[in-house]
Amino acid sequence: MRKKEGNKERDILDASVSVFSCEGYSNAKMHTIAENAGIASGTIYLYFTNKEEILLKIFESVWENIFRLLDTIDSEENDPICKFHRMIDSVFELFDSKPALATVFVNEQHHIMKRANKLLLSNYQKTLCICENVLTLGIQKHIFKKEIDPLIFSSFFFGGIRYTLQQWALDQKKYNIYKMRETVKSLVLSGILDAKVQ
Repeated sequence: MRKKEGNKERDILDASVSVFSCEGYSNAKMHTIAENAGIASGTIYLYFTNKEEILLKIFESVWENIFRLLDTIDSEENDPICKFHRMIDSVFELFDSKPALATVFVNEQHHIMKRANKLLLSNYQKTLCICENVLTLGIQKHIFKKEIDPLIFSSFFFGGIRYTLQQWALDQKKYNIYKMRETVKSLVLSGILDAKVQ
């Protein structure tokens, strides 16, 4: 494979997000992606062998960004409640100006996780672990309810955010992303806070 130059790889990824969002991954064609990226159809194959490789690269980037954001928050904050506030804010802010990426992130997550490589799986698992660890810390500090299972909670946490983002991406006039974010924070925290803290 030839050495990548310029911004063509980035152009291909951006065009792919747009095409996958509008047409769905299964219906997307490589020549349509190339056309949207402003390159010749053959040129796309110098960067990616197929559309699954493109989708994998998109998800690698998304989960790496989410992990880095949450890892930074986890290291900067001591208060578990503040950690969750900032974590929810950061995930919503990541997609705020990218509804097409939110659509792909939600619609194709199940498909790509079946084919995920070590890098993607590692960042995905590390991200879930941060969520589990923050909840565990809050339980140890008697801030969060002790009966909540951290493993189940982390799946619910990211699953709920993904579904909420999907609704926003599908109808931005109906859903205000700021209100969504604040509602998610309210629901999550009111559900896990120990009665003594509330």
